[in-house]
Amino acid sequence: MEFGLAFASSIAFHQDDTLELCRRAASAGFTSLWGGEHVVLPSSIESRYPYTADGRIPAVPETPIPDPLIWLAFAAAAAPGLTLGTCILILPQRNPLVLAKELATLDRLSGGRVELGIGIGWLREEFDALGVPWEHRGARTDEYVAAMRRLWEAPEVEFHGRFVDFAPVTCSPRPISGRIPIVVGGDTDAAIARAVRLADGWYPGESDPDRLRPLVDRFRAACDAADRDPAEIRLHVNLAPAADAAATHERIGRLAELGVSRVMVPAFVFAGPGGLDRMERFAADVVPTA
Repeated sequence: MEFGLAFASSIAFHQDDTLELCRRAASAGFTSLWGGEHVVLPSSIESRYPYTADGRIPAVPETPIPDPLIWLAFAAAAAPGLTLGTCILILPQRNPLVLAKELATLDRLSGGRVELGIGIGWLREEFDALGVPWEHRGARTDEYVAAMRRLWEAPEVEFHGRFVDFAPVTCSPRPISGRIPIVVGGDTDAAIARAVRLADGWYPGESDPDRLRPLVDRFRAACDAADRDPAEIRLHVNLAPAADAAATHERIGRLAELGVSRVMVPAFVFAGPGGLDRMERFAADVVPTA
């Protein structure tokens, strides 16, 4: 089982802080760094955040949320060898041709270490602020993935869809392997279906093993219905440190039984003074023996 440091950009967004975080995360045994995304946080939010009991996002307008791709480009040089991912990038808010170029460039600069975690978004007020249509964002996401993959395949490609339409073009450079792994985030039936249909990984928001089990059962049933091997889709799950190392190990074991192959440790639990020291102690207790 691998350990990723999720939302890493949330606790290190200055030059020296980011350099130190990257160095210490790699030394501690983490194998991947992940950046989250919100372009803006509206002052008034009526949309319900799907991963808290009260429906409120655990952030305030001044919470720093660096652009994930720019942050990861910096981290690529600061943490050679670590996988670089987004958790998650709100795909329907992006121009897919520009994004395809950005991701391919980052993939080349990092030596093929990029993974694209995507979601359709939950914050309607952010879409409104950006002037991006809220409606049909799921279908738009699917089409954007297809268009980017076409651009990454070869020169002089064309695409004709409902939301993306272009005559033959070339987008160069292209990813080192010709593709970038895609991780779909979300707990809904639509998110599960999207992961089964087009993804290399699935990242549900649920982290409690008891509540996660029925989600995994739904995921595997969807794989069976689509005649896809669930082993082809890597399962990513958040893990916050428990009260003690023994409890954390117990939860990791239960996640492994469910087929989780990459544990995503939210970096914000290590925010504040002494946070990176706590991260290293956590890793010393858990990461080498997981």
